[in-house]
Amino acid sequence: MATNQKVGGEVDAFCTRCKLTLAHTILAMVGTKIARVRCNTCGGDHAYRSAPGTTDRPSPASRASSSSGSSTRAPRASKSSEEKVIITFEEQLAGKDIANAPKYSPKDTYRVDQVIHHPTFGLGLVTAVRGDKVDITFKSETKTLVHGRGGAPAEKPAFQPPSAKATGPADKPQPQPTDEAAPSPGSSAEG
Repeated sequence: MATNQKVGGEVDAFCTRCKLTLAHTILAMVGTKIARVRCNTCGGDHAYRSAPGTTDRPSPASRASSSSGSSTRAPRASKSSEEKVIITFEEQLAGKDIANAPKYSPKDTYRVDQVIHHPTFGLGLVTAVRGDKVDITFKSETKTLVHGRGGAPAEKPAFQPPSAKATGPADKPQPQPTDEAAPSPGSSAEG
């Protein structure tokens, strides 16, 4: 149902909220490719996802016919011949001095390829250093931790209990204590 391949046109796309292929309005395009759409059913905006089973790539048959006509292009390596190299955590630690790995402390400073021992996560390898933060790869995951905060400990504020002096609200005058008993204003000194 691709009527107009331009902003404001309609296209069938997979809605991430409805979980169905529905009509969408095109909101943004990058060149000739649709980038962002709005579902006409639920009104949700999301990145364009073509309907399952459709693709914007040319079919293998049309690629074969177009490439047979032009023999000047160099052949591309197929993705199946490319192999991903996965290095296990144990292989990354091979050859490192694990026995002398320092215990992690936010006060210490670390460098790339240094092995540390964290009390919770176990052995880890420092993979990146950014200012006062380090990325450390542990067996289960990579964590970002702080380092180099070994300055003098911050002074904690001292607790001061409230004073024994009775103080009242600031808008009312407080009676001043006197050493001598002052006569009350209604009593007379005459006897």
